[in-house]
Amino acid sequence: MTPIVLVLNGPNLNLLGSREPQVYGSSTLADIEARAREVGEKLGLHVDCRQSNHEGVLVDWIQEARSGVSGIVLNAGAYTHTSVAIHDALRAVGVPTVEVHLSNIHAREAFRHTSFVSPIAIGVIAGLGVDGYEFALQALARRIEHGRRPETLTA
Repeated sequence: MTPIVLVLNGPNLNLLGSREPQVYGSSTLADIEARAREVGEKLGLHVDCRQSNHEGVLVDWIQEARSGVSGIVLNAGAYTHTSVAIHDALRAVGVPTVEVHLSNIHAREAFRHTSFVSPIAIGVIAGLGVDGYEFALQALARRIEHGRRPETLTA
């Protein structure tokens, strides 16, 4: 059975391509999703991409991951810095999660330096643009294949 990985994107990521391209790049969310599916297929993963501007919807999707999902790639957008509900949902489901940000959140406004996702995530990728999604999928594929944290793997 092909492992399933959810790629979840939070608020305003539906505006990629037109929203502050100097910060987020010119790729659209559709571009990112297509690339994630392509990369996932090469890695032997089924990638299910979803986006919502609503915190509760993201929480519902995270909770659904309890059955049959092997990993989550999460760009929670602004909810990264505010959502205890997403933090609690990730902790409750226990599905390996990689936090992704297109921009380097640590080089931006101070309020973006705190993440409620990071303490639950197996890794954080920030500032590498759309490549961050690919790297997250690679890390999850290795973890799924080897059953351990990506950083314990040898090249």
